[in-house]
Amino acid sequence: MKRFNAIACPYTILKQVNSDNVVYPYLRSELGDKEISCISSHHGRSYIVGRSDERWVISKGNGLSYTQYAFLHTREFGDNTLGLLLERDAIRDFTLGVEISDLGIKTNRMEYVIQLEKEILLSNGHLVKPILLQYTVETPYRICDAPFLMRNEIVAEVDKWEKLNKRGYDKAHMIAADLLVHNLQLLHKHKVLHNAITPQNYTWALELLDFELSCSPKHPYENEDDRRYVKELFSREILHTYEIINYIAYCLGEAIDYAQVDELFESYGFDLSVMEVQAH
Repeated sequence: MKRFNAIACPYTILKQVNSDNVVYPYLRSELGDKEISCISSHHGRSYIVGRSDERWVISKGNGLSYTQYAFLHTREFGDNTLGLLLERDAIRDFTLGVEISDLGIKTNRMEYVIQLEKEILLSNGHLVKPILLQYTVETPYRICDAPFLMRNEIVAEVDKWEKLNKRGYDKAHMIAADLLVHNLQLLHKHKVLHNAITPQNYTWALELLDFELSCSPKHPYENEDDRRYVKELFSREILHTYEIINYIAYCLGEAIDYAQVDELFESYGFDLSVMEVQAH
């Protein structure tokens, strides 16, 4: 775990779930007297900032966890800046995250979207105020962090899965698979597209994260072209979920039975055989 200095800034709350939670208005700065921590290079702009009720408090948009610069503006996509989180993305992440949690899917628990009262001058001449998304998780370790974790750290998380083992599986990756495919069924049943199902967006506590690219009937995409292609994107989330199951099996050194996994998908209404194509 890598530690960074940060400064505390004045702030304005834009969204909140519970006003009793502590706010962490931190921005990465070598001159700061606060400390934030990053698990691995996969976390880019997300940091551990505190603890609350035995959960980890995470803040997103606090600056880059690599390079000597906290923010880098490439000018490719307007004000999009490496290390920063734009307001529209933070609001969508927060709003869809709350909606998806209400479906009964295990996710991070949203706390705040805050705007820091500090201006950042971009290379296009625009001034922006940093936006932070604050939430809590059972574990800060994401599935993709496996190469950076000690074996005992992964085992400690995986041992907690046994309470989720409703089908009596003898391999841990199948316990995870059952929950992940169940999540996917709930998402698609309610016509919710996550649109970023990867090992980076599930924790080792099997919490689904990162909803800034998600959409639902209640919160559709603003762009008409994006809305037009939503229906075509649902099927690929089946395979993306399969990839995570495969990744988990490899991380745990468990042999995977693909027929068993395919059967699990089918039990939740995802028949992979309908997507099969034959080589000629």
